[in-house]
Amino acid sequence: MAHTAQRRDDRASPLARYLLLAYALLVVYGSLHPFYGWRDQGVGAFAYLNGGLPRYITAFDLVTNFAAYLPLGFFALLALYPLLRGAGALIAAGLAGGLLSLALEALQTFLPTRIPSNLDFATNAMGTFTGAGLALAFGVDLLSRGRMHALRHRWFLDGHQYDLGLVLLGLWLFTQLNPETLLFGNGDLRGLLQAPLAALHPAEVFIQGEAVVAACNLVAVGLFASCLTRDARPLRGPLLVLLAGALALKTVAVGELLKAQHVFAWLTPGALLGLAGGMLLLIPAAALPRAARRALSGLMLMGATVLVNLTPENPYFADALQQWPQGYFLNFNGVTHLVSLAWPFAALFYLMLLAPRHVEEGPGSPGEL
Repeated sequence: MAHTAQRRDDRASPLARYLLLAYALLVVYGSLHPFYGWRDQGVGAFAYLNGGLPRYITAFDLVTNFAAYLPLGFFALLALYPLLRGAGALIAAGLAGGLLSLALEALQTFLPTRIPSNLDFATNAMGTFTGAGLALAFGVDLLSRGRMHALRHRWFLDGHQYDLGLVLLGLWLFTQLNPETLLFGNGDLRGLLQAPLAALHPAEVFIQGEAVVAACNLVAVGLFASCLTRDARPLRGPLLVLLAGALALKTVAVGELLKAQHVFAWLTPGALLGLAGGMLLLIPAAALPRAARRALSGLMLMGATVLVNLTPENPYFADALQQWPQGYFLNFNGVTHLVSLAWPFAALFYLMLLAPRHVEEGPGSPGEL
């Protein structure tokens, strides 16, 4: 019996591999943003390795480059487990992150807006090895036998498709760091299509629009999360944790990125109405059968995305964003903007893929708050 349990603990983790893939794509996008103006500048792609140190070195740059690659090393080692263990896994994960940084810095040579740096490469590599070391020391136990492992399998359904759903929920939390959106309002395509026409609207229009957008998205994401949980478990705890995390990240985005004097500037009358209305709608919706929750989540996502693109911008908030000096956060904000734009469509596609595989845990076993 002990031997069987050990084999079960030694299985590879699809969740770790999905997290690695998602985070690596975010690193690639953030490193090459804004992806235009490519040209040969008459310098070798790897010439930066032999160059001198940058003229201006700030603590912010060093910490950011180190911290950005730390999760990459952490996820890389967990994704390699149990194929590689110990020092071999540490070296492989560290080298993988270092090679990625090496390639991205080389590509930045062809972007006039980016400056490749051997110091950036060094701090990226250090961050990767540090993250891999932390995963080796603590992450493997969390993945295979620790409390996080127990919580994941106690509350959520087993299977790689549900691991992918958890990654999507994590990316939804990440979108809350985009201060340009309405509360929970992802999928705004207007910037890609055409500049929105300026129009005068009474204040009630902005309040009502944000309230409906926030409420629909809250219900959609809550039901999305409920499709991943075991029906035998009440949903109140996970949904409250998810909501609290999203609101905390929104507060950080407004306070740190926008440098707003009031960190709760996002808590507008429309946002308050949306939160209250969304919770009132989510309580009865969470009691529906799983298939109905999945369908309603998809409908709410579609409706909320349409509403985000129809709701007029608040002129005061739009003016604040136009005067927003993004500075050091330019590339980070580019990543959050991309994820915010794409998330509803990725979630809808996931729900469609999940439908044929979803198996009810029992007849008439709805969730409950």
